[in-house]
Formats: sequence, C-alpha cells, structure tokens
Amino acid sequence: MAVIVQNQQEKVPVPESLTSLAERAAAVVLAALGPKQETELGITFVDDAAIKTLNHRYRGKDEPTDVLSFAMNETVQEGEREVLLLGDVVISLETAARWAVEEGRDLHQEVAQLVVHGALHLLGYDHETAAEAARMKAQEEEMLRLLG
Repeated sequence: MAVIVQNQQEKVPVPESLTSLAERAAAVVLAALGPKQETELGITFVDDAAIKTLNHRYRGKDEPTDVLSFAMNETVQEGEREVLLLGDVVISLETAARWAVEEGRDLHQEVAQLVVHGALHLLGYDHETAAEAARMKAQEEEMLRLLG
C-alpha cells in the first residue's frame, strides 16, 4: 500500500510528525478494512480558501469544511502489478486547527481523526442516515484505537 501526503498550504505549519501520523492513520484503515490488492491513497493538506472552492464545486456548499474525500476506485497497471487508486482525502488544516482548539485536542489528534474519516468514506462508509452514522462512528473509533 502507498499513502502519499502533500502539503499545498502555508498557513499552518506541517511538521514531519503530522505527515507521518497522517500516513499511519490511512495505513491502519487500509490494513484493517481496505482491499487486499495493492492500493494507493492520497492525502492533501490545503487551506480554507482551497477547500471552500472544492466544497462549492462538488457539494454546492459555499463554505470551508474540514475534510473532503474524492473516490477514484481505478485500477492501473504499474509494471507487472495492478494498483488500485482508491482516491484522495483533502483536509483543511486551518479548519482542523480551529476545531482542535474548540474540542480541546491537539492538531495531530484532529488530523488523525479526519484522515480516518476521509479514508472510511473512500471505502464506502457514509453518515447520511442514523444507522450509517453509527456504523461509521464505530469504525472511526476502532481505527483510532488501533492507531494508538
């Protein structure tokens, strides 16, 4: 499995520990719940302006949000092996930092939860109904427990 983390914002500092945690959080979800084939997942850190644009374009909401997931579910040939491009998780570090303060958590905890949440969306989990939300919340909690 490959987890690729990119930082495309400059408003919130991104130490190596945050990048490493994001990679580990995605890896935990993929190892526990992901497909058995070679899989690639992208994580991109952006600012509020960038995520607001994406949220408006893809969800019709003209406001920033914390995390968006964009599923690809496309298999590509890389040499002798097939790789499933699962999709991308886009996180606004500005919003994550604000919510971390409001929730009394540090940014690392907030980003870990957002990566897990976004990765679960890429695996088909949702929270549109109460039953779906309960199922997704239980998986989030289990993945964060496994992450440590």
